[in-house]
Amino acid sequence: MEDLVSTEWLAAELGKPDLIVFDTTKYLPNEPFDGKTRFAEAHIPGARFYDIDEVADPDAALPHMIPSAARFEKLMGLLGVSNRSRIVFYDQKGLQSSARGWWLMRLFGHKNAAVLDGGLPKWMREDRAVQSGGEEPVTFTAYVADFVASRVLGIGDVKRILGTGERLILDARAAGRFKGTAPEPRPGLPSGHMPGAENIPFNELFAADGTMLPEEALRARFAIAGADGSRPLVTSCGTGVTACILTLGALRAGLPEPAVYDGSWTEWASRPETPKVTS
Repeated sequence: MEDLVSTEWLAAELGKPDLIVFDTTKYLPNEPFDGKTRFAEAHIPGARFYDIDEVADPDAALPHMIPSAARFEKLMGLLGVSNRSRIVFYDQKGLQSSARGWWLMRLFGHKNAAVLDGGLPKWMREDRAVQSGGEEPVTFTAYVADFVASRVLGIGDVKRILGTGERLILDARAAGRFKGTAPEPRPGLPSGHMPGAENIPFNELFAADGTMLPEEALRARFAIAGADGSRPLVTSCGTGVTACILTLGALRAGLPEPAVYDGSWTEWASRPETPKVTS
């Protein structure tokens, strides 16, 4: 199963018993929308809602930090996911928070997971069927996680990386937030970036129709930021969501899989001892 699937592919596979489709929409604090409400208004037929604030550590002070393996197993079981399931994630914006769902599955060792290229907007532009209303009930399914530690980093890891330059950090936030000239969406959090980080705003990996760029174009964009395969990569963003788009894009470009800095800028900027750069 490819990491990125088309609307044509999903339309042909929809309804097969081993396929699960998840709406993984997450709106920013400054956006006046709610993903679950909009899911009830219109979703891909048979889809379920995958709440990244729920598939997370409930005791963490930071938003949607990764859960323990035990919590992940329980939540996947409640969502009806088995280790044999093929899973496609989409979101209501196009391709943003859906990559977080895909990455979480990879983090816990699930190989058959993908992102819908272009998301719900492309699906609806093509006049494909949608449903309204809540989710259909599912039967609890046993799920076993296989945590892949190399796919995630914590703040201690990133501090050590900054001291050695052994990895290249790629930040998915908008250029203004990265440079410190535009505010963060979370009140009281300063903008800027980690020393040595490079900026690839996630939407620069998309074509005009909201689908991901072809592989050659992706390689060219990553190369501009110095990501040419010579150094391992780390992706970051505001809270570890759009960082996963850069991780997906890097894989599509043929680069080694980056690790995601889960706390991302929200954690880094809130810590008094961490260096911040504006430029």
